[in-house]
Amino acid sequence: MASSSIRIKKVCEWCGEVFYAQKTTTRYCSHRCNSKAYKEASRNKRIQKTETETDSLISQQPMQMIKDKEFLSFAEAGTLLGISRQAVYKMVAAGHLKASKISSRLSFIKRSDIESMLNNRPYETRQTKTAVPITEFYTTAEVKEKYNVVDSWIFVVAKKHNIPRIFNRGKTYWSKKHIDNYFSKKAANPEITEWYTVQEIQDKFDMTLAAIYTLASKNAIPKKKEGIMVWYSKKHFDIAKGIVQPKEPQYYTVAEAMEKFNLTRDQLYHYAKYHNISRAKVGKYVKISRPELDQLLGDPKIE
Repeated sequence: MASSSIRIKKVCEWCGEVFYAQKTTTRYCSHRCNSKAYKEASRNKRIQKTETETDSLISQQPMQMIKDKEFLSFAEAGTLLGISRQAVYKMVAAGHLKASKISSRLSFIKRSDIESMLNNRPYETRQTKTAVPITEFYTTAEVKEKYNVVDSWIFVVAKKHNIPRIFNRGKTYWSKKHIDNYFSKKAANPEITEWYTVQEIQDKFDMTLAAIYTLASKNAIPKKKEGIMVWYSKKHFDIAKGIVQPKEPQYYTVAEAMEKFNLTRDQLYHYAKYHNISRAKVGKYVKISRPELDQLLGDPKIE
């Protein structure tokens, strides 16, 4: 059958009339509709181009308005730097950028101070750290003996914390540095001498395992683990249960600790978590052990 005899029923995309086409790709019923559709598409393309150029001019207006200003608001400084106003506040609070305060509602930043900050903090390419070869290892048996853990726990810890290992002549060898680093962080506070086992807590307080874990996590109760056995600090657990009152003053509030040691909230929480400092939650507030924080961050002294 010749192609000229093919008749395909279609609807014109311009006028909506039904027509018969000879090709499946035909979109319009006539040259007139095709021409009108082409002109419409060209017009829309020009409109879109114009709108894009207008949007570009509008976005540049704030920069034009502040290009000759010497004293900028925090929002204008953010526009100049291409960052948010909140980011400018953080830079000022961190001491990276100077600002002047005229009143409780009026502050400004000098353009020269922004330029000075940028000149004094040039971008520096981070130097690639040279990999140090690992030459000291523990066998699995040595890790078990030193830290009193089972084989399966060693492999679980190594996988979770990416501890380097090597298999040689039928034995697995673990990086001594990485193993010691992990277990030293998990070591119990040597000042704590009395501990509850989980079973003792269940018997004394009639608590489920889930309740024990929740209370311990909520109050940051110190614990130690040897193999599959877990112990919780007797003193801290009794305090959390309310049967022993902590000695006063026992805790800092977060605000007190931040002010005394000149730390940000994130820095304070990092120290507390990394050094396993005892914490207690009172209502919606978190309190941090005063003696432990004083010992860690207080002024050094020789007794």
